[in-house]
Amino acid sequence: MRPIEPAAIHEGARRVVYGAGQDQYMPLPATVDGTGLVQTEWEPSAEDLGRLFAGGRLRIWLYTFGHPLQPITVEVADPIGEAIVH
Repeated sequence: MRPIEPAAIHEGARRVVYGAGQDQYMPLPATVDGTGLVQTEWEPSAEDLGRLFAGGRLRIWLYTFGHPLQPITVEVADPIGEAIVH
C-alpha cells in the first residue's frame, strides 16, 4: 500500500505532508484539523487487493515510541473520496 493525497478534506482541516524532506521517512500526505484529527488515505496495490479478496487481513502497525496509544479508526472509503464526519 502507498499513501496518497486525501481526496476529501474533513470540516476545518488543512492539508499537510508529514515527513516531507526527511529522507528516513516516506512522505505522508494528510489532512489535520484543530482538534488533532489526522486523516490519511492509502491506495492498495493489485497484490494487496488479491490478498484481501482471498480472505487476507488488514494489519495496522502503530509506532507509539513508548507513548500512550492514540484512538484510531480504520475504514474503506468510496472511490470518490466522500468525506465522512466523525
